[in-house]
Formats: sequence, C-alpha cells, structure tokens
Amino acid sequence: MKRIVILTGAGMSAESGLKTFRDSDGLWENHNVYDVATPDAWHRDPALVLNFYNDRRKQVLEAKPNKAHLALAKLEEKYDVNIITQNIDDLHERAGSTHVIHLHGEVNKARSSVDPTLVYELDNWEMKMGDTCEKGSQLRPHIVWFGEAVPMIEKAIPIVEMADVVIVIGTSLSVYPAAGLVNYAPPFAEKYYIDPKELEGKNIYDFKIIKEKAGVGVPDLVEQLIK
Repeated sequence: MKRIVILTGAGMSAESGLKTFRDSDGLWENHNVYDVATPDAWHRDPALVLNFYNDRRKQVLEAKPNKAHLALAKLEEKYDVNIITQNIDDLHERAGSTHVIHLHGEVNKARSSVDPTLVYELDNWEMKMGDTCEKGSQLRPHIVWFGEAVPMIEKAIPIVEMADVVIVIGTSLSVYPAAGLVNYAPPFAEKYYIDPKELEGKNIYDFKIIKEKAGVGVPDLVEQLIK
C-alpha cells in the first residue's frame, strides 16, 4: 500500500472560516502575535493569553470540516495516509482522518505550565485563571508558542522519510522547522503543492503545482489518486 504524507497549513482551514495571523501583517484577530503567542506573553499577562485562546477555541468548535478535509479522509480507503499539520484545530480528525500529528499543538487541549507531559482534553471552550493541573500549577493552552521547541517534529521526520507521495496544502513553506520536513522526502516521492498563491522562492522540490484553494485542488487531486 502506497504511503501518502500530507503537510497542511492555515490555507487548509481557511475555507472553514479559521484565520491565520499571516493573513494580516502579523496581527491575529487584532492581536500582535507576540502579545498572545509567546512564553513572555504568558508570563506577562496569562489572563489575556487564556482569553485569546478561549476565543480561538470557540471559533474551532463552531467551524466545520470543509471539502478538502473530507477528501483527505477519503484517501484512507485506499492508501496509508499520515497528516502532519501546523494547524491547532481538530478539523482533520472531525472529517475522519485517523493519523494526524499536530506540530504546533491542539487548541482543544490544555497542559501543565510546569510539566509539559501533563496534557488534558478540554470538555468546553473556556480555560480560566485558577484552573490547575494535578501538580497545582496553572493550566496553559497546549500550543507551541514562538520561541518554544517543536517536540512533534521528531515524530514527523521518519514518517516523511517513508513517503511515496508528499502533498503540501495551504502553507507557504516559510515557517521552520515545519517547512524543513519536505527535505526528508525520498527523492523518488511524487510531490504536489496546492495553494492559490505562488510558491515562495524557487521550486527546488520539483512540486507539481496546483494553483487552487484547498477546497478545489484537494478533492480534484484525491479523485485522481483514487482512480
């Protein structure tokens, strides 16, 4: 069975109504990202950070998987599919994909602010000051902030190394270390890039370019692969 590895970014969820700070000059829902998405921001004003992610969580809960998410789930009927996403939403899972790695964390989870191994599923959209882990420390969003390590990258690399097909969707390949994963794809692997914007820089990976939004380009490609 062919192994397909899919790398997804913000463009994957945009058609479900979820935005990224990179759409608007470094502002994310009217916040400077360094005020809400860094360890310094957390130490400076944890209540602001919690409220910011509460709003993101509400948006995710109200959003629905789009045609691209559903198409990728359909690929599992015929292929060994792994999705490696930079997105913090759970739309891949809700669409039916069963092998998903979240490089930058998951907005629907919380973790201890003193022990990163203590991670908890949230049963509603709201986290508050005073919500603590079993060790008594304040819970924080289970998100990889700017300036923090990306621990899931080590799990993702060997998956990319085994790929027969690599599909990049809705990401400019400019955020590292996620963008560097393409370098681990075998030289024989087929490579596709789906995004309406031009690929930044030279196409050094020899992608087959599909210049469409995810909701159009992904279902079309999936149909070809299944046939």
